[in-house]
Amino acid sequence: MKVDLSGKVSLVTGAARGIGEAIADALAASGSRVLYADCLDAGPAAAKSPGGLAVRMDVTNRAEIDAAVDRAVGEFGRLDILVNNAGVNTMKHRVTIDEFPREEWDRILAVDLTGLYEVSQAVARVMRRQQSGRIINIASIVGLVPLRLQCAFAAAKAGVVNLTKAMAIELGPSGILVNGIAPGSIMTEGTKQLFYGEGGIFRDSVQKMLDHVPLGRPGTPAEIAVAVLFLADPDNSYTNGHVLTVDGGWTAGYAREF
Repeated sequence: MKVDLSGKVSLVTGAARGIGEAIADALAASGSRVLYADCLDAGPAAAKSPGGLAVRMDVTNRAEIDAAVDRAVGEFGRLDILVNNAGVNTMKHRVTIDEFPREEWDRILAVDLTGLYEVSQAVARVMRRQQSGRIINIASIVGLVPLRLQCAFAAAKAGVVNLTKAMAIELGPSGILVNGIAPGSIMTEGTKQLFYGEGGIFRDSVQKMLDHVPLGRPGTPAEIAVAVLFLADPDNSYTNGHVLTVDGGWTAGYAREF
């Protein structure tokens, strides 16, 4: 899928790999200049895309956020699309809340919720001056229907869902549309290792998970990128405060045979 994003400037966080890389690639392929922002080296991802530019950005570091936004505005004069994709979860600490480590709670909330707030604040100031912009927040179905043993991730992503709506109310009058996407299980390299690879710690749970998905398979990063393009499309000018679920029907209802 392509939309006409000629002349637009986009910033995608967590763009060095996985879902973020697929989103950044799709925006670039549609004509946008794209800043591939990540705390990892986003150079290889940005180099293969027309209009791609790698920038160092840790979403927990306000100085790096401000530097990336300043670079976008300094080089291109504007910033039209922000995709808040950067996020973390825990694999080691899949335990109930009474055993969940405070330091792990702090780490996840700092990236998934506070980091999104920090980046959005910096970019919203630019977009309000322009009186235009699109902010797209990558949440999770876990923010809509919590899963067991992920209390910090569930809390953070639920926060993203309502923060998205709050931002839509606040920024809509300035011509800025704010929407979210709630992915289900997506087949990234990390997912392959955890669920499908030899020695994957959740390998024995794959079929149980897929039993809940009517389509019977995980999604792909490209399928999340299509949803981003839909929300970024200039012709889609009246969708605001919406969280689009892209999960193969996982949260639509009980799909298992009982």
